[in-house]
Amino acid sequence: MSALYLLTLGCPKNRVDSEVMLGGFLEKGYELVQDPAKAEVIVVNTCAFIGPAKEESVDAILELGRYKDPEAGRCETFVVTGCLTQRYGEELQREMPEVDHFVGTSGYAELPDLLAARRLPKAVIPDPEYLHDAETPRVNSLPSYTAYVKISEGCDNQCQFCIIPKLRGAQRSRPIADVVREAKGLVARGAVELNLVAQDLTAYGYDLAGRPRLHDLLEALADCGARWLRLHYAYPRDFPDRLIDVLAKQPNVVRYLDMPIQHCSDRLLRSMRRGRDSRFLRDLLAELRARVPGLVLRTSLIAGLPGETEDDFRELCEFVKEQRFERLGVFEYSDEEGTGAFEMDGKLPQKLIRRRRRELMAIQRKVNREQNRALVGRTLEVLVEGASPETEHLLVGRHAGQAPEIDGQVYINAGEAKPGAIVRVRVEQAADYDLVGGVVEGAPLLPPPAPTLPRKLRVVS
Repeated sequence: MSALYLLTLGCPKNRVDSEVMLGGFLEKGYELVQDPAKAEVIVVNTCAFIGPAKEESVDAILELGRYKDPEAGRCETFVVTGCLTQRYGEELQREMPEVDHFVGTSGYAELPDLLAARRLPKAVIPDPEYLHDAETPRVNSLPSYTAYVKISEGCDNQCQFCIIPKLRGAQRSRPIADVVREAKGLVARGAVELNLVAQDLTAYGYDLAGRPRLHDLLEALADCGARWLRLHYAYPRDFPDRLIDVLAKQPNVVRYLDMPIQHCSDRLLRSMRRGRDSRFLRDLLAELRARVPGLVLRTSLIAGLPGETEDDFRELCEFVKEQRFERLGVFEYSDEEGTGAFEMDGKLPQKLIRRRRRELMAIQRKVNREQNRALVGRTLEVLVEGASPETEHLLVGRHAGQAPEIDGQVYINAGEAKPGAIVRVRVEQAADYDLVGGVVEGAPLLPPPAPTLPRKLRVVS
C-alpha cells in the first residue's frame, strides 16, 4: 500500500477535482497521509487564475519537491496537476526536473489508473474536455455535513481579464439526473448543505439536449434531502424570472447568491466584454432584493483594470456604498498573458491598484459591521461545525448567509449541539465578519444526520 499526500490550491472547483483524484487513489489501495514526509506519492493540484495564485502554486511545488531527497522524505513519485500545468506545461517540464509527471485539467481523473499501471508519461495534458459524473469515484474532503457539487465545467464567456476558458475549455453541463444522483449520494453520506459551483452557474444546461436551465436543476433537487442548497458563481448576464422565483420560494435553496459583477463603469464593462451595462446590473440587483426577502448577496470586483480612471474608481466606490453587498471580495487586477486585457493600454501601477483595493475593502468592512450589528437580538438558524479552534469552550458554525471557507462564522458561547446539527442561535455580539450568540433553549431545530460525529459537544459558558 502506497502512502499519498495530496495538496489542493485554488477554488472549490479545484477541490472537487482533487476529491475525484482521491476517490480513484483510494480505490487503488492508496493510503492518504497528512504528513508529506511520510508519502511515497505527492500530488499538488495547482491554480493559475491570477499572479498570486501562480506564485502560491510554484512555492508549494518547490517546498514539496524537497521530499524527494531521501534525507527529507520518502517521495518516489511527485506529480503536479491542475491549471498551472495546463497553462505552462512545457515551461514547467524544463524548469522543474524534480517533478516526475505533469497532468492537465482534463487528465486528473486518469492519474490513479496510470500511476497504478506504471505507465504515466512525463506529461499528460489533453485538451480540456473531461467532466466527471455521479458514478465517478469521489471522496468528500470537507466534513461530512457539507460538500461542493460541480454542476458544469468550462466557460464560453470571453471576459477580457480571464484565462479560465483556455485552462478549462468550453461549457460542459452535467445532465440533471446525474447531478441529482450525486446530490442524493452526498446526502446519504451525511451532507446537510450542498454548495453548487461552476465557472458560470447561470449558463448551466444550454449545451444539453432540451436546454434545461439552472432553475430546472434546482427544482429537481428540491427533494434530494439536502437542507441547504447554495449558489456560487452565478454570472449576471442572464437571470430569468423562474430562477428568481426558485431562489425566493424553494425551501431548501438558501437566500444566498454569489454573483460576480467585477465593475459598474459602463466603459470598463464594455472593455471587459461583460455583456451588460450598469443599468441592467442595478435593475437586476433591485429586483432580486425586492423579490427575495433576506437575500445575502456576495460579489467580486476587480480594482485597477487597464484604463480604470479615478472617475471610474470613484463610481465603483459609490456603487459599493449604494448596493451594500452582504459579502464582497476585491481582486487586484492581474496582467495575464493570453487574455485580451494583457494587450490593452492604460495599465496602472501596482501600488495604485493595491491602494484602490484597500479602499474598497475599507468601505465594505464598514458595511459589514453595520449589517452584523443589526443582527444582534435576532435568532438565526446555524449549522454547527464543531469546537472552535480558538478555545474548547466555544462551538463554531455558520448561518445560511455564510458559505464555507469564504465567509464569517457564528461562535456559540452557550448551549450544546453536535456537528452537523442546525440549531437556533440568538445573536448577542457582532464583529466585522463574525457573530457570537447562544443556542436558544429547547431541542435543535434540525437534528444532525446519522453519519455525523456521535459525540455531543457541551459548551462551557
